[in-house]
Amino acid sequence: MKETLEVKKAPYVIEWRDGFKIGVAQVDQEHRHLFTLVRALNLASVDQTVEELLDYVVTHFSNEQELMEKSGYPAFEQHLKLHEEFAAQVADFLGSGIEWSEERVQELRRFLNKWLIGHIMTHDLRFGKWQASHSAVESPVVQAAPAARGFFARLFGAR
Repeated sequence: MKETLEVKKAPYVIEWRDGFKIGVAQVDQEHRHLFTLVRALNLASVDQTVEELLDYVVTHFSNEQELMEKSGYPAFEQHLKLHEEFAAQVADFLGSGIEWSEERVQELRRFLNKWLIGHIMTHDLRFGKWQASHSAVESPVVQAAPAARGFFARLFGAR
């Protein structure tokens, strides 16, 4: 008689590392918090955690974009497009109508971690290096005030 073993995959979790720092204190702090929110994703509280995560992503993108724009970062427009592409990908994933399951939560976590790390280690790091070479003093902390409630209203309405 052959037994069927159910193999449960361990959650896909990536922890924040100092190697992810780009050298802009506010951005680094916000990135760290994004990793914390992604790590908190679980089936029992997925709707609430996704809402909190999306709200924070909008705040972070707004803050980061304001820092870039105020500093005169030459790749600002390209960076803005990357944020918009990310928002579209998340909207597609969340708008699929597929019920939440442990597997789907892990799929979202994998996507978010992969995107975050890739984006931070390439595009955000370029900004950090540019900022360090073009600024004698630390950039002021910016705090974006949400213009509207909800992820997409805030992301696309506050330009």
